[in-house]
Amino acid sequence: MIFESEDGGKSWKRLPRVGKRDDLALDNIIVDATNSRHVVVGAWVLGHADGGLYVSNDGGQSWKSNPEMEGQSIRALAASASNPKTLVAGTLKGVYQSTDGGARWKLISPEGSKEIHEVESIAIDPGDPRIIYAGTWHLPWKTTDGGQHWNSIKEGVIEDSDVFSIIVDPKEPKVVYASACSGIYKSENSGGRFKKVQGIPSTARRTRVLMQDPNHLETVYAGTTEGLWRTDDSGANWARTTGPELIVNDVYVDPADSAHVLIATDRGGVLTSHDRGNSFDPSNNGFTSRQITSFLTEERRPAYAYVGIVNDKEWGGVFASENGGLSWVQENAGLGGRDVFSLIQAADGTILAGTGHGIYKLNGAIWSRVGDKAPKVVKVVAPPVPKSNIPRKYANAGLKGKPLPVVKEPVAPRVEEHPIEGFDGSVYGMARLGERLYAATSEGLLTSGTQGETWGRVPGIDRQEMQFVSVAKNFVVAAGLKRAMRSVDGGRSWAEVKLPENLTQIGAIAPDGSGAVWVGGREGVFVSSDGGASWGTLTSLYIRNVNSLSYDEANERMLVTASGDSTMTFAVHLHDRSVKYWDTGWNLRFARTVGDHMIAVTQFDGIVVQPRMVDSAEVPKPQSGAKQDGPKTAARE
Repeated sequence: MIFESEDGGKSWKRLPRVGKRDDLALDNIIVDATNSRHVVVGAWVLGHADGGLYVSNDGGQSWKSNPEMEGQSIRALAASASNPKTLVAGTLKGVYQSTDGGARWKLISPEGSKEIHEVESIAIDPGDPRIIYAGTWHLPWKTTDGGQHWNSIKEGVIEDSDVFSIIVDPKEPKVVYASACSGIYKSENSGGRFKKVQGIPSTARRTRVLMQDPNHLETVYAGTTEGLWRTDDSGANWARTTGPELIVNDVYVDPADSAHVLIATDRGGVLTSHDRGNSFDPSNNGFTSRQITSFLTEERRPAYAYVGIVNDKEWGGVFASENGGLSWVQENAGLGGRDVFSLIQAADGTILAGTGHGIYKLNGAIWSRVGDKAPKVVKVVAPPVPKSNIPRKYANAGLKGKPLPVVKEPVAPRVEEHPIEGFDGSVYGMARLGERLYAATSEGLLTSGTQGETWGRVPGIDRQEMQFVSVAKNFVVAAGLKRAMRSVDGGRSWAEVKLPENLTQIGAIAPDGSGAVWVGGREGVFVSSDGGASWGTLTSLYIRNVNSLSYDEANERMLVTASGDSTMTFAVHLHDRSVKYWDTGWNLRFARTVGDHMIAVTQFDGIVVQPRMVDSAEVPKPQSGAKQDGPKTAARE
C-alpha cells in the first residue's frame, strides 16, 4: 500500500490499493519531475519471483498495471535527472529502460545473463542518461552507452557483495557511493575503483540505503540495520545519530530544508527530524500499517479495547484504545518486544496476553510474566451441563444433505489438570468459560482456574500444537491445523471431532450457542451439529479461504471473514441460518461486534471501524461487486 503526505510528513493518508492485492512490496516510487500527478511504482513479492510496475496519472487515485512489466520482480527504479522521461528498472531478470515515462519498456542488459540479474539498485548519471550503474546481489556493473555494453566495476569491492544502494554526486559525477552487505564504498573515478569507507562498525555494515544532502553534498546519510549514520566530510568520518535498534530502510532529505530529514524504519514507521538527524520523533499520524492478530474489549467498559501486534518488536506489543477503537496508544512496557498473538480478560478483570514466549498479565501499565510457579493441584470446575447441547430449532436449518440428529453428551467426572511452570511456548489463542481460561499453544491446550496466574495441561489432550480455542456458552472447541477437539461440559471431558473429508486445513473454528461446530478453510465453511459425525454447508454462503469464525452471542449469529481478494464480512443468523453481508472494502483478518457498531482487523492495514451497521437485503453472488456501507474510520495509534 502507498501513503501520501501533503504536510512534509506530519500526517499521512492511504491511497487506493495498488494492484488489488495485499502481497506487493512497494518500496520504489518515482514522481515525475515535470508532472507530479504522474507516478510510477515498482513492486515485488516476498518469497516469489513476482511483482509488476504500476502507473498513476491522477496522483495515486487510480493505478494501472504495465503489461510489459507484468510479473516482473522490480527491486530498483530510478529516473534520469537530465531527462525525466527516461526511467530504469532493476529486476530479478536484469535491467530495463523506458524513454517515455514508463509506458514502454525494453531489456537493456544481456538476456539470460549469468551476471547481470537480481538487480537490487540502480543509479543514472545526472548529466548523461546513457551512463547507468546497476548493483546486483553479486557486485556492481556499469554501462556508458545505454546498455549496449556492460562492464564489471567490482575493483575494491569484497567479492560476492550484495549492492543495496548506489548514488552519484549530482555536481561531481565521478564521485560514486555504493552500499553493500560488506559495508560502504566510495569511488572518485566513476566506479573505476572503489575504496571501502571506514568508521561504521562491522555489525552495522548492512547499509540498506545511501542518501546525499542535495544542498550540502559533503553530507551523506547511511541507513543501516543498526541505525542511521551521517558523514559531513564526504565519508572520511561517520557518526551514528540514532540508537542501534532502528533498522532504516529509506532516507529523505528535504531539498527546501536540509535540517528536515525523514527515515522509514522496519517497525517504527516514519520518523522525522528537524536537526539533520540528531533527534527524531514519530511521524505516523494516519499511517496505519500494522499486522494485528488479536482484539479484546473489556466486559464492563466496552469502549476500552486492546489489539495485539506481531513483527514490530519494541514498536509493537499491545495497543489500547479508550474510545472504541478511534485512537490508540502503545501499551507494551514489560513485553520485551515479544509478538502478541492473543488477548483475553479473566473473570476478575485481569488482561492477559499470549505471546511468542509465554503468557503475560497487565499490572497497571506494566506487563509481567505469569505461570512461573504452579500449584500442586488445580481443580477443573465446570458449569452444569444443559439437558441437550443442541436446541432442536437450530439443528438442521439451512444445511445441505440429510437431517442431523440432536445428541446428548455424557457428563464426565471432575479431573485434575497437570500443572506446569516456566512455560515459554507460543500462545496462539485464548478463550474464557466462566472463571476458567484456555490457551491454545505450541505445547498443546493449557487451562487456568486462577485468573491466569498459573496454568496446567488439559487432561485427555496430548501435547500436540494447538492453533485455535473458542468458547460459546458451555461448549469449547480447540484445534490445530489438522485436528480438532471439543467439550460440551465446560472442559471436563473432550472428544475428537472428525473433520470434513474435503477440508485440507483448518483456517478457523468455533462453536455456536447451540453446540454446533463451525469450521472454515480454503474450501469454505462447514457446520456440524453432531460433533463431526456429519457435516453440511450453507446454501447461501459463498466464501473461500476462511480465516475467521466468531460467535456473536448478543446477536445470535456467526461472523465470517476470508483472506485473499475478499472484502466481505458475512453474518449467519442461527435461528434461520439466513446470511447477511457487508462489503467493507478491506481485506480482513476478523470482525467483531462492539456495542452498536463493528470493528474489524485488516490483513496488514490496522483497525477499521464501522460506526453504523446496515445489513444487506440479500446475499451476493460469488462474483458480485455490490457495495454496502464500508468502514468510516481507520486508526492506528
